[in-house]
Amino acid sequence: MDKLLVICGATATGKTKLAVDCAEKLKSEVVSADSQLIYKGLDIGTAKPDVEEMRGIKHHMIDIAEPSENFSVSDYVSIAEPIIENILKNGKTPVVCGGTGFYINSLLFDLSYGNAPADKAVREKYSEILNSKGKAYLHSLLESVDAQTAEKLHPNDTVRVIRALEIYEISGKKKSEINDAFTPKHAYLAVAVDYPRDELYDRINRRVDVMFDNGLVEEVESLVNRGITEKNQCMQAIGYKEVLEYLKNSNYRSTMRDIIKQNTRRYAKRQITFFKKLKGLVWLSPEQATADYVLGLLNG
Repeated sequence: MDKLLVICGATATGKTKLAVDCAEKLKSEVVSADSQLIYKGLDIGTAKPDVEEMRGIKHHMIDIAEPSENFSVSDYVSIAEPIIENILKNGKTPVVCGGTGFYINSLLFDLSYGNAPADKAVREKYSEILNSKGKAYLHSLLESVDAQTAEKLHPNDTVRVIRALEIYEISGKKKSEINDAFTPKHAYLAVAVDYPRDELYDRINRRVDVMFDNGLVEEVESLVNRGITEKNQCMQAIGYKEVLEYLKNSNYRSTMRDIIKQNTRRYAKRQITFFKKLKGLVWLSPEQATADYVLGLLNG
């Protein structure tokens, strides 16, 4: 069956466990669609599944990049798509699991932003401009060639600003002019668990507490000791940027945990808004979030 099973939705909704449960019954493999799990050394703050949680199921797209690297949607799809095709070729149903909507869309649909090539030299050029002249200047360069995209992107979102400049320089096309037609590459079933808002927020708050108990601050310190700074893409992740701020300003410690919880809750809201636009997405109640129920839908 040339079909993908996609388990997506907000953070802290049990995606990993459900994906492993389904992959176990399908005798298949999990393909992560999480923009932070790709990084080596970012384990605690990303709730990266450990060997016990993986339960012997092969997981792809985890620990494939150094924390010093930038990683785009185009990079993701260029690596993940052949993995998907290989799993399908072996007669299995790939289980795609994650909360990064752009990654999931790049696997499910034929999108021009997913097919636009990456050019390391061009990217490095704009990274050097960022380092020497700052975010505002970089953003002004995009504004001069593609005002519509610049209006949608905050100057702090330097990864996407650089990507938009890269697209323009390589293709001569403005990102805002590229028509991303959502043409499906594969048949798929996509599900997400719909927790009541209060329950979801409680799950998020408890997860953040566990991260601190497991050594989140020490993890960020180890990355800093390896030369990773706020200029690196991985340090823009929630949890990491706040701890990094604390390491620079110890007065921030008393509010750091609460700020991470608040930012994670806001991120969850954005994820829910994004996935509501995913065609055919099936929202599950927490009680329905079982492998048997999902596989019944998949085979139905």
